[in-house]
Amino acid sequence: MDRRKFIASGAALGLTTTAFGYSSEKSVKAKEKRFQNGRSPWPICLDTATIRTAKSLEEKVDIAIKAGYDAIEPWDGELAEYEKSGGNLKELGKKIKDNGLFVPSMIGLWGCIPENEEAFQKSLPETRNRMRMASEVGCKYVQAIPNKVGDNYDTRFVSSCYKRLLDIGINEYNVIPAIVFVEMFPLKTMGQATAVALDASHPQACIIPDVFHMYISKGGFDGLKSLRGDMFAIFQFNDAPKGMSIDEMKDKDRVYPGDGILPLPQILKDLKSTGFKGCVSLELYNPEYHKQDLLEVAKTGLEKTLQTIEKAGV
Repeated sequence: MDRRKFIASGAALGLTTTAFGYSSEKSVKAKEKRFQNGRSPWPICLDTATIRTAKSLEEKVDIAIKAGYDAIEPWDGELAEYEKSGGNLKELGKKIKDNGLFVPSMIGLWGCIPENEEAFQKSLPETRNRMRMASEVGCKYVQAIPNKVGDNYDTRFVSSCYKRLLDIGINEYNVIPAIVFVEMFPLKTMGQATAVALDASHPQACIIPDVFHMYISKGGFDGLKSLRGDMFAIFQFNDAPKGMSIDEMKDKDRVYPGDGILPLPQILKDLKSTGFKGCVSLELYNPEYHKQDLLEVAKTGLEKTLQTIEKAGV
């Protein structure tokens, strides 16, 4: 029997060419990188809003390290206060990295896309300063928050501003602005944020979904699997409470993943199908959690996030 017939007969018996020391793109799949001792396909990040009442940014970093997170997501006000009190953001970024964590994103560029060109130009100095802080602490992304676009915003103008923010962020500070959508702001849904990103016509344009705002904006979750994973900078994670009308829900009402009503396992399955490789970031604002031991809150949030990921089977 010649070599080709031998290999073909092996395939007929359910064998593959790898059994004979050969491989192909179809028969060998690259092993997927896992995090949290193999429990997650994504690194898990702690949004510092979850432990907002900690005394300082340094304490929040220490909590994230002790709780076992892969990353931490700070807010601009925390970075500004840290500098004001004499702290060095580059040194803080080094501490985070030396302890095995990273900083995927900073919240955020408030008012970076206002209603008109004059206001946009006036906003740039503060926007640049926030980008600088994000860059110095080691962020890859910075959240572009459209809280001042106006109720009757022009998508073309918003996209134009966003494209210019991308150019400034990438070329001057090595950070990538990512569009946020928030039900309480004029730009409310994932569809609206995606339209802005697409119309910016920029290769690095991206958005930041948040399951809570996907829900309370009534934009839903089905659109998630229609997008590619590299469209998402990070993925904000939490749950919506039981026994409350959707129209009454506010950020403070968020609960631990798995303690509420959102179809989180299916959402994570859909997220996985997009090819998303970034952080899943736990973002809670619940004042009841803020009254508790914050290290335990962080640990509980991490474990409940991992349990939800495991339930999704991804």
